Amino acid sequence: MRIATFRDEAGRARLGVARDGELVDLLRAATALNAPEAREAPALLTDMLALIAAGPRALDRVRELARLAPEDTTISLAVAHLLAPIPRPSKNIFCVGRNYAEHAAESLRASGDPVPAKPSQNPNFFTKAVTTVIGPTDEIPYDPDLSAELDWEVELGVIIGEGGRNITRDDALAHVFGYTVINDISARDLQHAPGAQWFYGKSLDGSCPMGPWIVTADEIPDPSRLVLSLSVNGALKQHETTASMIFNIPTLISFLSRGITLEPGDIIATGTPAGVGFARTPKEFLRPDDIMESSIDAIGTMRNLVVTAATSHQG
Repeated sequence: MRIATFRDEAGRARLGVARDGELVDLLRAATALNAPEAREAPALLTDMLALIAAGPRALDRVRELARLAPEDTTISLAVAHLLAPIPRPSKNIFCVGRNYAEHAAESLRASGDPVPAKPSQNPNFFTKAVTTVIGPTDEIPYDPDLSAELDWEVELGVIIGEGGRNITRDDALAHVFGYTVINDISARDLQHAPGAQWFYGKSLDGSCPMGPWIVTADEIPDPSRLVLSLSVNGALKQHETTASMIFNIPTLISFLSRGITLEPGDIIATGTPAGVGFARTPKEFLRPDDIMESSIDAIGTMRNLVVTAATSHQG
């Protein structure tokens, strides 16, 4: 099931299920079907975090509502205004640095650092602020007075369903609600400033497009064979499969949950493959009017335009 957050005609956030080129408006469907959720638990039909926290039974009800939804409770995906699936995460996004060997090597070479013979034994985690999150067609703000080195990083996003602490690798995938596409936009001049400002360089407003929806985990039983790709103005920049991750998803969940409680709706961006702009010769960075397309084959595609910050708008 592909569950999206969208904005209705009145500007309110709602949940919808994508099917056959259309989006089922879950609240309208529940109302038309006289389902109890429309009266007793409307948040489950309008708020992704509430739906995730409600657990498997609520997800089953959403699946049933989408199946039974009358035609007049759907809208065309071509005109639907999709937001990020979780427009305002409850905490910072967990991110993984250098989780693909070729990207790790290109990053070290570009920084003038030696490439070790073996990858790190532990994943490298950092976070992005919640204010970075924008939708799958929202604009990327570009402010040259702040950063002239905006870079791209397509990544698989993992959404935690059932929370937990000290989760084993064997149990890890049972804690996944679903998957989405993330672009970890990075201001390289800020990230590589003295003091290694990773958090700052990764956390500018509007630097985390997410979407176009969450694909529930039952539709992706093996997330280790997904194809990621990213293009800028039609030119392919990144193309790889998640099989090339140094640390796979069960390992990341298990490692991160050692002493840190993962909660429903937490987001893990699992790292990007080779092909980023700052590691190219010559270096390439995003500029106003550039169009990025970030894709994962079993999930979908985001299309984001870069615009001068003073004219950008989201949501």
